Amino acid sequence: MNRNLYVVMGITGCGKSTVGELLARKLAVDFVEGDDYHSRENVERMASGIPLTDDDRADWLHALANRIRAAKDEGAGVVLTCSALKRSYRDVLRSALPELKFIFLKGSRSLIAKRIATRRGHFMPASLIDSQLATLEEPASDEHVWLYEIEWSPEDIVVDILARASV
Repeated sequence: MNRNLYVVMGITGCGKSTVGELLARKLAVDFVEGDDYHSRENVERMASGIPLTDDDRADWLHALANRIRAAKDEGAGVVLTCSALKRSYRDVLRSALPELKFIFLKGSRSLIAKRIATRRGHFMPASLIDSQLATLEEPASDEHVWLYEIEWSPEDIVVDILARASV
């Protein structure tokens, strides 16, 4: 079985795509941008500043779980980004692979707001930071999630992930 199956999680603006792309490149596995799996309707809702509901996220989460399952079945690795804000969302993803490893990127609201203010070409507005923080259920210790503060550089986060994974 390929051990290189990861979900990089956290609220909008925490650096999921940056860390995920770098990690996938270092592992020489596919990188999957979870946002690409959202329906057009979900993207329009978020772009309009409307938070998604659990029902809005259901098909999206199942599509991501299917992508993880496909990688597992092929014996391939994958690094996938997904906010995975609630334990129930992470459980849907884990249904594809119980030992799936989550990398939780955590940071202060002010740092995330600063990052979102400078990012271009993304549909998610800064106005949704608070709803994402309100929805976020930080992973519990029994979820075996690796936590990283986003004050670390993406490169340092990936170096540490690779060191932990090789143990």
